[in-house]
Amino acid sequence: MNKEAAKELMLKMADDALIYGHRLSEWTGIGPILEEDIAFSSISQDKVGHAWQLYQLLEQDFGMPDPDRLGFERKESEYKCSQLNELYTRDYAFALIRHFFMDHAEFIRYSLLRASSYESLAQLAKKVRGEIKYHVLHADTWVKKLGAATEESHSRMQAALNEAFPYALGLFEPGPFEQELIDSGVFIGEGQLQAEWLDEIRPIIEESGLQLTSNTEAITGGRSGNHSSDLAPLLEEMSEVICSEPGASW
Repeated sequence: MNKEAAKELMLKMADDALIYGHRLSEWTGIGPILEEDIAFSSISQDKVGHAWQLYQLLEQDFGMPDPDRLGFERKESEYKCSQLNELYTRDYAFALIRHFFMDHAEFIRYSLLRASSYESLAQLAKKVRGEIKYHVLHADTWVKKLGAATEESHSRMQAALNEAFPYALGLFEPGPFEQELIDSGVFIGEGQLQAEWLDEIRPIIEESGLQLTSNTEAITGGRSGNHSSDLAPLLEEMSEVICSEPGASW
């Protein structure tokens, strides 16, 4: 197994989960209904937990810093999250569409990773996939409900889908070790993941009365440390406490 390839894969997965989890948590207390406050808060907790488990594997198997240091003490350019997950929004339609795109991608990713030659990651994938299954069910329910409800809800969901889709394609930005991952059997590759993702989301979008945008130009850069202006303020907020006492044990 190429260790650098495995590290790059796991870092982008962990960073996606951490940043996405924090963005989801921002809806606690302001969701449109109490049920959604609870749902987004619960999913957020799961995502941060997934990030922690991946960071833990990086520490144990590759000698990287502990999860707290990996999660909170790196430079902005060292994070490998996609731009989709770092975007700040108060548009609930956009939050739902991002949830739909992201969790379908993650469900398929972890499904494929169950066959990974990296046994520790394969075992983790089996556990995490079971949790993400419920995230996907939640996203599908609301996309179908709001896509086909009223003229206004349909319009807002379609606008959010059009805006988010190019960012969602950035989830599948190939890393520098893509071929090594494929050749070693660690992961089947981002191209295969994207193809399966599109096959899975298309019928759900059509059932919702929505349409995929014709804009298929992916917004990339996050995997190589080139981020939107929304990430730096989030990282500053996330690390405020731990950075107030550098080196302290909590």
